[in-house]
Amino acid sequence: MTMPDGILCSKTHEWILEEGNNAVIGLTPYAVEQLGDIVFIELPEIGSDFSKEEAFATIESVKAASEIYMPVGGKVVEVNDKLTNSPELLNEDAFDNWLVKIECNDFSQDSQGLLEYSDYLDEVE
Repeated sequence: MTMPDGILCSKTHEWILEEGNNAVIGLTPYAVEQLGDIVFIELPEIGSDFSKEEAFATIESVKAASEIYMPVGGKVVEVNDKLTNSPELLNEDAFDNWLVKIECNDFSQDSQGLLEYSDYLDEVE
């Protein structure tokens, strides 16, 4: 599993990687491991706007269903469509199989309170 440099994580187990004015968002390997075998994911439509900490997706596994929350506010500009047909790809690699890409409203402001990946791991272990 290849973790990108500069990744930040939320306490609700989403990861985010800033790319200029945009950001890539996914689910942390820890969250995927806790869910178990993922069988369904519902992602938002391109153009959807979300506030920080607003639910933007739903995920179901053999164990549970839960919502996925936006770590920063923004507008969805790309969705990882391959997960819609093959949600189990998340079980294989949570970093390569990102969920959405967004155009950030204010990354520097919204990213306050997000954790460096090593600090996130300290919290969950």
